[in-house]
This record gives sequence, C-alpha cells and structure tokens, in this order.
Amino acid sequence: MAKRQILLKLSLICPQIPDSMSLVRAKKHLGQHFLTDKNIAEKIVNSLQLADQYQQVLEVGPGMGILSDFLLQKTAYETWLLDIDDESVDFLGKKYPQLQHRLIHGDFLELDFGKYFKGPMAVIGNFPYNISSQILFKVLDNRQQVEEVVGMFQKEVAERCAAKPGSKVYGILSVFLQAYYKVEYLFTVKAGVFNPPPKVLSAVIRLTRNEVETLPCDEKLFWQVVKAAFNQRRKTLRNALSGILAKDKLIGETLLELRAERLTVADFVKLTQLIQVANV
Repeated sequence: MAKRQILLKLSLICPQIPDSMSLVRAKKHLGQHFLTDKNIAEKIVNSLQLADQYQQVLEVGPGMGILSDFLLQKTAYETWLLDIDDESVDFLGKKYPQLQHRLIHGDFLELDFGKYFKGPMAVIGNFPYNISSQILFKVLDNRQQVEEVVGMFQKEVAERCAAKPGSKVYGILSVFLQAYYKVEYLFTVKAGVFNPPPKVLSAVIRLTRNEVETLPCDEKLFWQVVKAAFNQRRKTLRNALSGILAKDKLIGETLLELRAERLTVADFVKLTQLIQVANV
C-alpha cells in the first residue's frame, strides 16, 4: 500500500494526523505494536475510573497518539506523554504542540516520578510486551503515588496479574500486585487491531490502589518469601523456603505443608510474620 493510502487510512483512525506528517515505524526491538482501533482506544481511556483522586495521567509509549487523542479530550486531569522512541517523540511534538514540557522523551523504567508528578497520579498505555513485567514492578516501586493503572498487556501476563489463589498462573506478580492493588481483567483484544499484529492475544487490565500503605510485616522478607515460594512452586513451602526458614522450625504450621499457589496475600503476610519471629 502506498504511503499516501496509509496516511488516508490512518486519518480515519486518528483524525488529528495531518497528511504532511511522516508515520512512525513500529520497531521490533522496542516491542511496538500500534493500536489502530479508535473504539478500543476510547474504551481503554474510559476505563480510568478514579479521576477525582488525581490530577495527572501519564501515558507510556503513545506511539502515534491513538490513546492520547481521547486522553487530551478529558478535562478532569492533565495528560502527560512519555516515549523512548525518537521518531515517536518527534511525531507527537508536531501533532500536539500544546503539550510542550508534558511530552517526555525517556525510558519509563528510569523515570523519576517525583521530578514530574506532584501527588497522586495514574498510568495508562499500550505497554511494550517485552518489558511488561518490569513496567509493573516500576509501578509497584511508586505505589505511594500511582493510584490507578489501565494498560494493554499480552493476554497471558494480564491473566497472571489478575489470577486468584489455586490458579495455575497465580504467581509472584499476582501476589505482589494484589498486595497493594485491586486487579481487574477488563477485556481481551484480538491481534488484528494492531499494526503490526502481535503473534499473541492481548488484554486490558485495571489496577486500583487499595488502602494498604505498608504490609503488617517485614516487607523485604515478604518479597523474599514470595519469590522463594514460587521459584519452587511444585514443592511444599517447608521445602521451598528451606533457604529462609530451617526445616525444624514452625513444626505443625499448616501453611508450610501447602504449595505457594494455594496461599492468599494475607496467608503470605501471616507466614512472613511467623518466619520473622522464628528467625529471631
């Protein structure tokens, strides 16, 4: 298809793209798959529910701005865009000259939230699938500020985030996220609405900050316990946690006779508390 035809097609999807602007090439090494369905884009943006609790929203990896078009129509919050791709940043700067300093050229994983955002805020995006777990851990590191997240992920990752105890995909990410956020699987997205189409299904999830400021246990030990438990998920916790808790301690504790996938966040907190006392 000729470039002119592509531009005309995209102008129906993103009406704010002038014919004179060069398209952004999707780059495999950045995990870019540009969403092309404006109805899905609007649905994603409208999935932000806590706008009365923050004044700033950061879109990560906006590409050519299909989500941005809808975000910038909202008056309840101030929209910021961040992209690591030189070509995208140049494109977005021309498309949205009104953004000025609210267009950040940088790496989300290296972002200093306090430099740009004051108080509670939200994060949204069609996230690069090759760093999706790292993005979520970055959110966790800034959980005191990030009130809400709405994002597109590979379907398997989305399912893992929202999984409940007993599920085969319930794991480290499930526990860490659900310790501090309510996680909702919103809807599945087919590959055909992306350019280029990914080889997997996608899904949108929403994270809503819960009321837990800090866990009622040693949080560093909690993370160690959860990681050790799932790194040997086929073993009972007594065996999986042998590097953290001696096997002759906490004899009779029923939680230690279970496998990691059976424990809720509250169970892991309780187990961490017991290990704290036992290791004193």
